[in-house]
Amino acid sequence: MQDIIDRAKLIRLVIFDVDGVLTDGSLFIGDDGQEYKAFNSRDGHGMAMLQRTGVTLAVITGRTSEVVRIRMQSLGVEHVFQGQRDKLQAYEDLKEALSLSDEQIAYVGDDILDLPIMRRVGLSIAVADAHTLARHHSHWQTQSTGGRGAAREVCELVMEAQGTLDEMTAPYL
Repeated sequence: MQDIIDRAKLIRLVIFDVDGVLTDGSLFIGDDGQEYKAFNSRDGHGMAMLQRTGVTLAVITGRTSEVVRIRMQSLGVEHVFQGQRDKLQAYEDLKEALSLSDEQIAYVGDDILDLPIMRRVGLSIAVADAHTLARHHSHWQTQSTGGRGAAREVCELVMEAQGTLDEMTAPYL
């Protein structure tokens, strides 16, 4: 576990996949074609706290959905890449724009589309119910499944490693 803590200490950017990570992967599509997704409010609070510590957040997702844009806007996540079949290109563009190294970036994924980034970053994380290959190529796995607290675990791991978790939770105690 010390290796994971050491990796997490260096993180300046956490990138999340959406479907299967920030949601449970279910897609609800109405008769009118409108897409609906369920996000976990505790995940959102963890993301907000992590951002307040100075860590930047981003999402890179293969699908395009207005609900993702709205949810990320409500959380203050500025770096939102949707419709990315080649997630690695979006990753490289973001890394360059923020002048970061691979070691300063964590990525949270759940499926084989995430592997090119997971194999490159300093801290690759798979949610508990991720595809076998995603789990195999991760440095760490959450205990919670996608959309059910996994993002909160990631945020708290990074804050704990960087010594900011107590400060972020103190106002509530």
